[in-house]
Amino acid sequence: MFLSVGGPPPAAKGKGKLDLIKERLRVVEGFGDYPFIDMTDLCLVPDIVIPSKLKVLDFDRYKGTTCPKNHLKMYCRKMGAYSRDEKLLMHFFQDSLAGAAFIWYTNLEASRIHTWKDLITAFLRQYRYNSDMAPNRTQL
Repeated sequence: MFLSVGGPPPAAKGKGKLDLIKERLRVVEGFGDYPFIDMTDLCLVPDIVIPSKLKVLDFDRYKGTTCPKNHLKMYCRKMGAYSRDEKLLMHFFQDSLAGAAFIWYTNLEASRIHTWKDLITAFLRQYRYNSDMAPNRTQL
């Protein structure tokens, strides 16, 4: 029989050290640091079904420096054949963005964007300063 006076038994000390080592290993490996363990959390448009015959279109990319309304017009014209499918419009909108605009899109919270209207409203709000600055025909 082993009686320990003045501290935990040796087995408990070893277990505590093992737990400490495991915790440090988790920190080094980065477990728990990724908020998107589930791939569906990465998607702005969940449950999208992309038709097999869909040809990926080549878009002029918006970089955040021109009129956002003009960009939306051009995007909608190219996606005209798919105008009835909001999920496709929302999903492929990322392909029409570059630079800061693309980063803005990737940082959108899916909980706030449910429809195509939500997305274009957020887009126009984000880049409205370019609409205000862009001259119209009368100003030119």
